[in-house]
Amino acid sequence: MLDKPRLAKSERHERIVAELRVGHPLRVSELAAELGVSTETIRRDLDELEGRGLISRTYGGAVRPFATEPAVSERHALMVAEREAIAVAAAALVRPGEVVAIGGGATTLHVARRIAAECHDLTIITHSYGVATVLAVNPTITVIMCPGRYNGREGSVFGPECIDFVQGFHANRAILGASGLTTDGANDADAMAAAVYRAFMKRAAHTVIVADHSKFDRPALAVYGRWTDIGTLVTDVAPEGPLARAIDRARVLVEVARPRLAA
Repeated sequence: MLDKPRLAKSERHERIVAELRVGHPLRVSELAAELGVSTETIRRDLDELEGRGLISRTYGGAVRPFATEPAVSERHALMVAEREAIAVAAAALVRPGEVVAIGGGATTLHVARRIAAECHDLTIITHSYGVATVLAVNPTITVIMCPGRYNGREGSVFGPECIDFVQGFHANRAILGASGLTTDGANDADAMAAAVYRAFMKRAAHTVIVADHSKFDRPALAVYGRWTDIGTLVTDVAPEGPLARAIDRARVLVEVARPRLAA
């Protein structure tokens, strides 16, 4: 029986990360046997990959890293072209006279700006001060601000008061961002934010998730919306693999909004 060719470290790292993207936890002993190296070598590989933020170590192995997010003020500078393209497509879904619930976040703030510029005669329910502020420039839009405990990092309010308030309304649609999108659905890194988004979804006839491709296959702490409860995903690149199949099985409409190329 021929021995397996020994892989270079960079090739081992690629294989490990690729395996985890499929969604299976990995064991040190199994990786060592599969890649033809010692368990000590695999442990060093996993330590290095964890240091780069590509995996999360577990006792005896590794899993995909949970998505974490910087403060919303820092996220505004990331994926700007992609978020603006998504905002254009999402705002085009909104019709005059609608009641729309909008969650907090960097992408939803882009959407709110586009709605303020292009839409009219709306009622917006939000827990985000940033969203409320950019919508206030349009005199035909009524903004209803949720009560709750203020989180300065996110510029939004959360908590039971917020959720109880949301439950007193009906909305035509909810527009929500996500820290990650997995085969389970839309995820958020903050459990309190996820609870508010879940409440928005329950009170809305149609849910629109707005998220760029960097969120694909990134599990976060809390799954707040299953694909079967989501109507539309607006993104900048079509999902692929198991994520695409999960979205297709749930019959979610996927709107791909390509960012404009810089001149």
